[in-house]
Amino acid sequence: MKSAQIIKTDQPFLTDVRELRAQARKNIDDGAITLSYQGDVKQAIAILQNVLATELVCVLRYTMNAIAATGIASESVKKEFEEHAREEQEHMNLVAERINQLGGTPNLNPEGLASRSASQYVEAEKLVDMIKENLIAERIACEHYRELIRFFADKDPVTRILMESILSKEEEHASDMLDLLKAHS
Repeated sequence: MKSAQIIKTDQPFLTDVRELRAQARKNIDDGAITLSYQGDVKQAIAILQNVLATELVCVLRYTMNAIAATGIASESVKKEFEEHAREEQEHMNLVAERINQLGGTPNLNPEGLASRSASQYVEAEKLVDMIKENLIAERIACEHYRELIRFFADKDPVTRILMESILSKEEEHASDMLDLLKAHS
């Protein structure tokens, strides 16, 4: 059995532990934001407030669609809308928590909600139109989150990972809506 080799370099991988401990005690009121955070905290919070609004609008739209959908073929679609509303609510909660971690206060005030959201709240009467509007909203969300992933990149990896996680679910939602559209058109 071979023993593992230890490679020595001139540059240590980690900060000196004593320095790391000293830095952790410094600016303790900044919570999770340490010296190595490379993003602009205020800008990140402002962007996340808009993401929060987007998710909230999606919760409201899917919830309304789940309630308003009618017709013989509507039961399975209603269930899909309800599931998506729950998942959008989970996204909303995760984004609100990230705003909190960054030292902000999540803005859940309904005033101005539509203007802060990337997606729209469009009311539709027909089942197919509801599905179309949800697919459009999901496509907007996918593109928006891809843009935010590029923006946060390595400056704020936690927020980037959150956006990647949400994007994954939004792509699934878009796929679901496309399947429903094909089935009901």
